[in-house]
Amino acid sequence: MAHLTSSVEYGLHCLLWLVDAGETQPSSRDLAELQGISPSFVAKIFPKLEKAGIVAASAGVRGGYRLARPAERITVLDVVDAIEGDKPLFDCQEIRGRCAVFEGEAPRWATGGVCAIHAVMLRAEKSMRDALAQETLAGLALTLGRKAPTRFGPDVQAWLSDRGQSRGTARTVPIAPLRRDHDP
Repeated sequence: MAHLTSSVEYGLHCLLWLVDAGETQPSSRDLAELQGISPSFVAKIFPKLEKAGIVAASAGVRGGYRLARPAERITVLDVVDAIEGDKPLFDCQEIRGRCAVFEGEAPRWATGGVCAIHAVMLRAEKSMRDALAQETLAGLALTLGRKAPTRFGPDVQAWLSDRGQSRGTARTVPIAPLRRDHDP
């Protein structure tokens, strides 16, 4: 888990709106536009979430996403690993064996065992992963719900529902009937 990118933040914010979505299945574009973030960027995140079994997609013009399992069973760590991959927080370069004093041949005492700096980073990564594994999407949604005004959640769900209903209907253009210049 190298440096966490904005993809994790965007993904988590989008997933929060799927927690109590009911029958609404917003598209990644709808979720991006709701929050003022790049639709193309969000569209790259959702296939990763789908592959990890966090969301499920429905096809079609009015298709979209829903959570693939209960929000109580989706941890922040699940989302981080789905989006970023299970990469280490720290990539030790083993520079302890490159000291100029060693003249190209590092003694065993200098390179044996785990590098002390790497050991600190491994403990920090374990602590971070443990903390992220304790936080669920449901818990984040509860925190948001306590902070936001009562009408905010229903207003957002109505906005998403309206977007889903209008997908595919406003784009039809009537075609003029074929004009005949002569009788058969």
